[in-house]
Amino acid sequence: MTFETPTDLSNNRGLIADPARFARERSAASWLYLNGEEFASMEGGMSYDDVQAAVAASANVISDPPREMTMALARQHVAALDALPRPTVVTCRRGPRSSAVIYLYAGLQQGATADEVLAQAERDDAAFLADDSLKEWVAQGLTELA
Repeated sequence: MTFETPTDLSNNRGLIADPARFARERSAASWLYLNGEEFASMEGGMSYDDVQAAVAASANVISDPPREMTMALARQHVAALDALPRPTVVTCRRGPRSSAVIYLYAGLQQGATADEVLAQAERDDAAFLADDSLKEWVAQGLTELA
């Protein structure tokens, strides 16, 4: 089996200056937003209200630092993505956590192993690879949630 990068899920790679344009450029039908309200008050931040104004369907699973990425959060991410129409954007502050969510979800959907998912993530230069704890979280999720 070969794991394939999902084409109906995308994530941010940096701050999002214009949420409506970000969604439009990706033809997003929905948005999984991983930040809490405190991000809205930070420089370059945005709120869940911005997300809701940009797309018809959305979910907010608060997963930004200092929160730890846990299997309980992973289950919430999976449930949210199962319910949202495609194409879907998944965003965090700058992209690492959102990319981890996408690769974990796609790996679970495709029945892929952690090695297959991480190898494809390397080829794609996925943002989560810069954080060992996120790599471990993806691998753990692919084992525990499969």
